[in-house]
This record gives sequence, C-alpha cells and structure tokens, in this order.
Amino acid sequence: MAEVEPHEGEQDLEKKIEETRQRFNNELLQDSTEKYDPRDVERLQTDDSLVEGYLTWRIYNVDDALKMIDESLHWRKEYGVNDINESTIPRWMFETGAVYLHGYDKEGNKLFWFKVKLHVKDAKTVIDKKKYVAFWLERYAKKEPGMPLTVVFDMTDSGLSNVDMEFVKYIINCFKVYYPKFLSKMIIVDMPWILNAAWKIVKSWLGPEAISKLRFASKSEVQTYIGPEYLPPQMGGTDSFKYSYPPLPDDDFQTPICDNGPIVSDDDRESKEGDLDVKDALESSFTSDVVVKPKKVNFLEQSLRSEDNDKGDASARTKGARKPLTTFKGSLLDVSPAEELSFGSGETEKKSLIILNNVVKNQVAFKVRTTAPDKYRVKPSSSCCEPGASVDIVVSLHGGSQASPQDRFLIMAAEMENAGSQDLSQFWKEVPKTKIMEHRLRCHVLESAKPAIKSFKDNPMETMPIEQQELNIALMRVTACTSRLEQKLDNTLWLQKVLIVLVVVLVMLNLLCLHLLGTAQQPS
Repeated sequence: MAEVEPHEGEQDLEKKIEETRQRFNNELLQDSTEKYDPRDVERLQTDDSLVEGYLTWRIYNVDDALKMIDESLHWRKEYGVNDINESTIPRWMFETGAVYLHGYDKEGNKLFWFKVKLHVKDAKTVIDKKKYVAFWLERYAKKEPGMPLTVVFDMTDSGLSNVDMEFVKYIINCFKVYYPKFLSKMIIVDMPWILNAAWKIVKSWLGPEAISKLRFASKSEVQTYIGPEYLPPQMGGTDSFKYSYPPLPDDDFQTPICDNGPIVSDDDRESKEGDLDVKDALESSFTSDVVVKPKKVNFLEQSLRSEDNDKGDASARTKGARKPLTTFKGSLLDVSPAEELSFGSGETEKKSLIILNNVVKNQVAFKVRTTAPDKYRVKPSSSCCEPGASVDIVVSLHGGSQASPQDRFLIMAAEMENAGSQDLSQFWKEVPKTKIMEHRLRCHVLESAKPAIKSFKDNPMETMPIEQQELNIALMRVTACTSRLEQKLDNTLWLQKVLIVLVVVLVMLNLLCLHLLGTAQQPS
C-alpha cells in the first residue's frame, strides 16, 4: 500500500490544492482578515504552483501545509515583503557585499552567497538585515519562479564574533517556512573548528528535509558542488567577479551571435569611431545593469538587423527545432516555452524554438540575450512583433558546443507606441527600464539512452541466452525508470520507499540473470 501513496498523492493534487484553499478561507482568513497582505492572499487563491509548493514540502499533509502558509503569510505582512525594494534597504548593506546572488552550481542552481566574516552581530540593525535577505530572495523568486537556490556560507576568516544565532535561525526559516522548495543545498565552506558547537545547535533547528541538504566542505572540496568558473581564486576557482555596489549584480546575459554572424551594436560603433572594420569588433562590450567584470558581466547592446520576411526561409529555419509545449502569459508577449529550452547531444536535439505572441495593440520590440553567447546561435536575436502576430525564434547549439544547466536566456520586450519610423536601436536606448518586460528561460539538458544501450552491446556477454537478454533489457528499463522517478520525486520523503522497492527489484533481477547465465554455461 505504501508504494502507491505517492501516485495517489499526485492524482489527488488538484483536490489537495482546492481543499487547502477552502480550509484557508474558512479557518484562517475568516478570523483574521487583516493578518495577511491582500496581495499574498490573492496569489494563494490563483497560483496553483504556490499552494503545490507548500503541499509538497509538507508531504501533501494539508494540516501541516496550512500551518506553514499561516506562518509564511504572517511574516510577509509583518516585514512588508511585497513592498521591499532597493530604496527601502539601507545603502550600506548593499555596499558591504555580505550577501548577494552570483553564479551557478553544477546542477544549474543559482548561488546565494553569505560572506560570514562581514557580518557583525548588532541588535540595532537585525531587522534591516532580515529585510535585506528577504529582498534578495523575493527578487530571485520573481525572476526565476520555482527554481531552487544553493546557499553558500563562506566561513573563511570568520570567528565567534561573526556568528549571530538568531540571524542564522532566521535564514533557516526563510527556506524551511517562508520560501518552500527553494533550497537545493546549503554548503558550509571552510568552517573553523571553534564554530563546530554553534553548528550543532543550528542542525537541531533544521527539519529532516533541510538536514539532508546540508554539506560541509573545505576550500578544495567545494568544487564537488560548484565548478571553478563560479568559484573565487581563494577557493581554487577562476571567477574574477568582484562584488561592488551600485549596481546590483545580475545574471551575465550577453548578446548571442546571429546565424548570419556576430551582431555589432550602435554603441559599439560609436565607441570605435574611425575604425573602418566594425565587423571585427566581436569582443567589445558595454555595461548596462551589472558590475563591471571581464567577459562575464558586460552587456552587449543589440543592434537590430532587418527581420527575415521570407516565409519559405523561416520555415527552413524552424525545421527540426524542438517545439515548445508550455506558455508563459506575459504583459506584452506570450512566451513559449514557459520555463526552459531543451537541448541534447543528438543531431535532432540541437535546436529549440521560442515562439513570441504579441498580446497588445501596438508593435512590440524584443531582443534575446544569453549567459553563454559563444555556445548558441539565435535567429532572429532581435526584431519586433506586430499586434496579434507571432514570431518564431530558433536557438541552436553552435558547432560541437554542449548545453549546460547553468545556461540562461533572457527575453526583453517593450511596447512601441509610435512605431512608424522609430529607430529600434535608439528606442532601446531611450525606453524606461520600468516599461521593459523580462522573461527568463533556463536550459534543460536531455539525457540520451544511447550510452546505456551501447554498454550492453559492447558487453562480451552479448551472446548470452535470449532469456537473459530479455532480463537485461528489463533491468535497463527499470534502471531508467528509477532515474526518472528520482528526478521527478526529489525533495519528498516517500521517494525513499519507492527507491527501496526498486532496489529490491534490481537485486532480484541481477540474481536471476546470474542464475540463468550459470545454467546456460553448464555442459548439456
């Protein structure tokens, strides 16, 4: 019976969501209408993924989920989370660089850095510090909804004076209660031995879900979780990023290269006046909203080439591209897919299609950026979309490049109210940032079954009896099923039950295979 509980939980998810909402209205909202921010209540009533996050984190127990929702929404009202912005946080907090978002781990999760040595316990500033953490979490939640974070506590050169147990407990509650399913891992780097006792106390505050995500690593071991490209030199990495403020650090989105060749922006031309060969200026870049940093965080402003109006050519471009199945409903454009572009190693898996649909009465200008401009070719990378029309954008891997979970794509759009003879490059220079719609897509790397099949083919036992071959094929299918279940059901306690059953099945199949092999090898 226990083996089917997860399946039943998934089947009844919609009912669980509806039950949670009804009980919230009847048991919590009715008696305390002013306890919560109306904006949070509205979101809870309309956003299924939000309710699902609470339910999943509490293993589909509605009672536990309601307690979590009550505590979370009360906290959001108390701290005014919906109204926190850069201007409401004391400037000196941004300038310290004690907390910031930058880079990705090997699984493609954003890194949330805490420089512990820069934190000093001070009761006068504790509320502002808590709001500061909430600012970063809320900012990320809006930019990449549903995507987990990896928290990195850099304990280098820290001591007892830097450990504020109340503040640490607050950070843990942020991931344990306020932002369910946000935590991928919590990596404690280079912790001094003198703080071991403090962390034993911290572990007692963590629930079983969070404890399983805790990792302790030395400077040399941290590369197990984070690649060198996103680690500072003192941790054995190659990342030359240096935090400074203003502005806030952001994803390293740059202009991709069009199928027809590199795009050189108007700003680029102005910066190299007198240079007759503008096409050679591939490496020039200009900062926009991020910290200045070689190669990684410089933004290249788009210059806009004429859109390809040849429908026959457009059809050829999109041929073989992976079609999107989901749609994000935006204020200016509907974007398909909603969350991720998928790429694989096969020849038919190197292209993905983005479809933009204009949902406003005016023309909409758009441009596409990526964190890996050398890997991808985008066509068109920038243009405009007529009212009621759609545009197909083909994103393809270049040469022998391989997609990575760390790769991101940014779609920027702005409404052109006077599109008649308006110059697009000038338009992007002048359009207010508040009028620009942004939507981010992550990269999903498809797993190919070819290596697994090859390993069976190359096995010297390929001449084994037919019965054993069939058993091995069944074993391969069970293994693949296990892998898919592990990815889909991560962060849930009942996954352990499923895995135990599958392990038993695998062991039995292996024993049966060995028995059949021994039988086949016996002389008749």
